[in-house]
Amino acid sequence: MMKKLKRRLSLTLRTGRGLDESLSELAEQLTVEDRSQSVQEVRENGIVHEIPRIGSDGESEEISGTSDEKDDNISPVKRRHKNRRINEEVMKRLSLPADIRLPENFLARQSLSLSPDGQLTRQSRRKSLSEIGFGKLESYTKLDKLGEGTYATVFKGKSRLTDNLVALKEIRLEHEEGAPCTAIREVSLLRDLKHANIVTLHDIIHTEKSLTLVFEYLEKDLKQYMDDCGNIMSMTNVKIFLYQLLRGLAYCHKRRVLHRDLKPQNLLINERGELKLADFGLARAKSIPTKTYSNEVVTLWYRPPDVLLGSTEYSTPIDMWGVGCIFYEMACGRPLFPGSTVEDELLLIFKALGTPTEQEFPGISSNEEYVSYNFSRYKPEPLINIAPRLDHDGLDLLSKFLKYAARNRMSAASGMTHSFFNSFGSTIHRIPDTVSIFTIPGISLHRDPGIRSSSLAASGNRRRQSMLF
Repeated sequence: MMKKLKRRLSLTLRTGRGLDESLSELAEQLTVEDRSQSVQEVRENGIVHEIPRIGSDGESEEISGTSDEKDDNISPVKRRHKNRRINEEVMKRLSLPADIRLPENFLARQSLSLSPDGQLTRQSRRKSLSEIGFGKLESYTKLDKLGEGTYATVFKGKSRLTDNLVALKEIRLEHEEGAPCTAIREVSLLRDLKHANIVTLHDIIHTEKSLTLVFEYLEKDLKQYMDDCGNIMSMTNVKIFLYQLLRGLAYCHKRRVLHRDLKPQNLLINERGELKLADFGLARAKSIPTKTYSNEVVTLWYRPPDVLLGSTEYSTPIDMWGVGCIFYEMACGRPLFPGSTVEDELLLIFKALGTPTEQEFPGISSNEEYVSYNFSRYKPEPLINIAPRLDHDGLDLLSKFLKYAARNRMSAASGMTHSFFNSFGSTIHRIPDTVSIFTIPGISLHRDPGIRSSSLAASGNRRRQSMLF
């Protein structure tokens, strides 16, 4: 039975369908194959089961009546356990909230028209989603306002489909301009990114005046977390957060997606300690051959020197410089390069890492912007003086992220295997993409030295900077 169900789901997922497609496919799996017979029997009995028993042929056993003899040999407890496992498998395979509540009359709908090959038609999929409650504002209740940006306002909300908390990113639509390009990018990328360390996009609601993106809710961002512990984090927690950051980025980079806006405010954290990449408004899917991109990306403090000096040809290493800056900030409790202008930012970088030579930074001597600044020659500071809390492995990893030449920066995938993370063991490298690292025995957050007991309650009332721009 499970093999048949898995095979059916696998065929569906291989087609690369998005969220809408997958949800509709769920309706197909839960709708009995012999619709005319099942609907007639439901009408006669007046009963609709919330979780029908599925026979080996994929039909509902209550409706089809083909498994009566088998049912006699299955205890009610085993039957409930079997149904629960089927539901969990379906939800997991289709990236759906495990506790979603389907309308009671949804399974008995006879309006789901099938195409000749037995698949739901596009029109039927849309109708199925609407029947469940997706794409409707009334399916969500606004609770608190978390923050407001130029184009969007973020609310804490609650889903009536699952009773779970959600984050509602309400983007205002201008009649002449329509949806901001950042919103279009975010939606198009997040629909295809399914990972334990990337924020989940649950739903999209489009009205005449707004476009609302429904995300999973996480209690705070990394900036708020650091503020709450007085900027003195446990080094174990630094290691846990850094690994999750690298893990989410490695997944993106493997799919040629550049985040381009890494900063503590765009890294969300829940009570368990799971860190997730958010705000993909500036992200890009990098194509081949190399395209020319904007150099007005990445918040100034986390922007690599090649981009600061006007480079518009870059790839995944653009994100790795920011990883190094965030790593330092978590370990040392302050920003590494808090410049106020591009020139000031470059000056801080050169004073810490030394003025780059042509060998360290090919092409630097002929870069017009660099020449115009006429920087003095600075010798590099020993990293141990800059980051005294880091051990030998930590300093080595930090140095590999902060390379002047983009091609020399350590990748996210390589960073995950660095000796700095040896204490996690080898199992952590084998868990599936959608599984949290906290499922591994021994991995848990430690109490931060500067933590305040009221920090979690206080953080909820502060302005949420992430996901706004």
